[in-house]
Amino acid sequence: MLQIRRHLTSFQMMILGFAGVILLGALVLMLPVSSSARQWTPFSESLFTSASAVCVTGLVVLDTGSYWSMFGQTIILLLIQIGGLGVITFAVTFLMLSGRNISLQERSAMQDAISAPAVGGIVRLTRFILKGTLFIELAGALLLAPAFCRDYGIRGIWMSVFHSISAFCNAGFDILGRVDAQFPSLTAYAADPLVNTVIMLLIIIGGIGFLTWNDICKHRLHFSRYRMQSKVILATSAALILLPAVLLYFTDYASLPVGERVLASLFQSVTPRTAGYNTTDLTAMTETSRAVTVFLMLIGGAPGSTAGGMKVTTLSVLIANAAAVFHRRKEPQLFGRRLENSAIHNAAAILLMYLLLPLAGATIISEIEGLAFGTCLYETASAAGTVGLTLGITPGLGALSQGILILLMFFGRVGGLTMIYAAFSGNDTAFARYPKEKITVG
Repeated sequence: MLQIRRHLTSFQMMILGFAGVILLGALVLMLPVSSSARQWTPFSESLFTSASAVCVTGLVVLDTGSYWSMFGQTIILLLIQIGGLGVITFAVTFLMLSGRNISLQERSAMQDAISAPAVGGIVRLTRFILKGTLFIELAGALLLAPAFCRDYGIRGIWMSVFHSISAFCNAGFDILGRVDAQFPSLTAYAADPLVNTVIMLLIIIGGIGFLTWNDICKHRLHFSRYRMQSKVILATSAALILLPAVLLYFTDYASLPVGERVLASLFQSVTPRTAGYNTTDLTAMTETSRAVTVFLMLIGGAPGSTAGGMKVTTLSVLIANAAAVFHRRKEPQLFGRRLENSAIHNAAAILLMYLLLPLAGATIISEIEGLAFGTCLYETASAAGTVGLTLGITPGLGALSQGILILLMFFGRVGGLTMIYAAFSGNDTAFARYPKEKITVG
């Protein structure tokens, strides 16, 4: 076994790790003890739930609050935590707790898992991530407790912990559903400033990435000292929250009272990247707002964060490259720094994958299920972006359509380039160079 592991690349270890956890979670969720009715759960439904939890997506075929028992909800929460921090992070944490030295291969795998710039300081950074995660999730649970305990009594403590971890990990799972009112998300708290604010902050903090936290904690308000990547993440994230919020404020939520209007606009601007909670009826949104939401879902959060999706840095690199072309500059730049050609090539490849795969998935599901293409695209974009927002069609989809969503969720969590590098590692053909010839584009 050890010999096999030594021949695996860090990307292959990540993929096999995520797949193994998903399968193990599915087998445990099948057990009668995991359901509130103490019955066996079909493998297809437990697999979908486990994949959604590990891939921190939030799409579900069974209502989490009413179907699963306390044990089942605990397993789902554990899968969310593993998926949010990453399988490699958990493995390295286990090795640290057991007192074992972390090998160079394990440090390299950890570097790839959290998108760290160098192998040096990985163990220190891992400790920082674990302590920060524990502190933020505990603080979130304490802040949510007054609202949930007010409405659910002593069970509100469990609900506070569950939703704090789910929001921080950008998972979007909720346990507010009842047998007579399933899949509610946070619609009951649309006008609650405390719940809205805390959940939004947890989503944002989890989605900006561990390295950005490190910069903020190290340099405080000295923005000029941050890494260029942290500057890009913070600036782009702010724009992607504020601009859609303004659109929603003046369109979909114009009829709401001002306070609720502000909360709803901000919440539905934050949650597509990539949390999956909703406080309003998504089926009532305009076509324009749905299109903007699909765009936000595909972008996702930051590299090395609990969020999935194409990543805000990919969008920034593409915009910077376009700006360089428009201004006839040889090299794109961001915050006074030139960008590497490899970053531009990777960004273009990632964009192509995040456009083609959800479109292909939506086309197949639309044909199989006889549903509108736009509705299916919303679900596939939600799966690929590991978001979890839904127009309500996922529970009623057939096995093949749900299988497509599982594959898209897995792709969205581990990342397109990770899957390509894992599949084609060792097939380097860089030594071969073909003759160059011009081609006209645009």
